[in-house]
Amino acid sequence: MSATDDSHQATDALVDLTPIPSDLTTLYWVISEASLPDIDNGYFIHSPVTVAEHFREYGPAPIDGESIALVFASDGGGHLFAIGDSRQVRKSTTASWFDDFEVAASSLQGFLEQLGRQIANQP
Repeated sequence: MSATDDSHQATDALVDLTPIPSDLTTLYWVISEASLPDIDNGYFIHSPVTVAEHFREYGPAPIDGESIALVFASDGGGHLFAIGDSRQVRKSTTASWFDDFEVAASSLQGFLEQLGRQIANQP
């Protein structure tokens, strides 16, 4: 879904709540969220409102070396995707906020490019 004035305000509120990587801020100025249920087992980029709600409820993702890692997306299997200071996108190893996260992409751009390739390869 394209970004709107409301999603821009929600992004600003998220930035006020906690530092977020500039790549994520830029993404939210273009789109407010994305639902791709038919790609692999599904991918969902959460809205800035949802990210803020989850941050308030669960805190940052527990990723070593990251001062703040925000969960910004999930897949249909319940795995979570987080981004932090390093700008690497990490995926939870289980469907949990509190287990390990492993590197899924070197950057948000890389993560989005991976999604793009999966979309292009759909039958």
